[in-house]
Amino acid sequence: MLIEYGVWVSRLLVGVVFGLSACGKLADRVGTRTAVADFGVPVRWVPAVAWALPAVEAVVAVGALLPWTAAWAALIAFLLLTAFTVAIVRLLVRGKRPACSCFGALSATPIGARTVVRNGLLMVLAVVVGWGALQHSRVPADLPADNAVGLVVMAVLVAMLVWLFGAVGILRRRLDAQALSTLGAEGLQVGAVAPEFQLLDIAGERTSLESVLAQGKNVLLVFVHPGCEMCAALARELPRWQMRTKDTLSIVVVGNGDAAEHAVWGREQELGDIPVLVQQGNEAALRYRVRGTPSSVLISADGRIAAPVARGAMATRELIMSAKKVVRLQSPDHDGVPAGTHQ
Repeated sequence: MLIEYGVWVSRLLVGVVFGLSACGKLADRVGTRTAVADFGVPVRWVPAVAWALPAVEAVVAVGALLPWTAAWAALIAFLLLTAFTVAIVRLLVRGKRPACSCFGALSATPIGARTVVRNGLLMVLAVVVGWGALQHSRVPADLPADNAVGLVVMAVLVAMLVWLFGAVGILRRRLDAQALSTLGAEGLQVGAVAPEFQLLDIAGERTSLESVLAQGKNVLLVFVHPGCEMCAALARELPRWQMRTKDTLSIVVVGNGDAAEHAVWGREQELGDIPVLVQQGNEAALRYRVRGTPSSVLISADGRIAAPVARGAMATRELIMSAKKVVRLQSPDHDGVPAGTHQ
């Protein structure tokens, strides 16, 4: 009986995953079309494919729950996942990381190694569903009705919770974008106190501005995004710049999203010992009034904004070159008393 429960649960999982994927794509038509085009589909086929994909996924979601169609649904799911994975690997090999949009706006993050691993696990799940449909074709009829229905209700609740969690994430990103668009002038005034932050590093530990400044050197916050090719090009130069300015400057990369994804991205760009901190929303970018990536903010050793925001890779290089000349700023409120000194 335990095997029959496992077969039913695996089919419910496929139904939830492909159902969420279909709903997400239908809810975010623009993002779906963009993702289809980014994955290499010819322009004339983009609208048709953008409609066909969620339709096929919806068929798989429903088919996985019916005993007489579960095996076919598993086969279609496996073929879809294989095609997706091949396309993802091809893009990664070419150095491209477009947004996945596998679940619509719920997953509008760049593809990476985690995407490949996720698809691999789903392919294994599809194989399990196919095997279970062939070997135990009477499931869920062989299960007690109340247990079978209870598992369905649980799967629906899980799907609803995942959808709500994703919707909250979308709302947060939109609010962050709206806040960034209404900030006024980009960047904080030179001489202003640098806002404190508490961000996660790639090991999951919290890092503050105070701890970054503890080395007694100027700090350069470089805001990046893993899906930004200009950010990647700049990041590959940072270790060389850090070596040249190690006595006067500490470079810290600030990203947005998932710590594990940034860890992989950092290794790909060979950042080495340069810390990578991760915003959960855009909290640091909002506080420093940074509107785009790549952008950089120079903070003096006494914790004050030392230069205007440097937007773009070229401006960041110029800011790094000038960082050697930055001395401790004088506080505008203390008549020549160095910032951070109290009378």
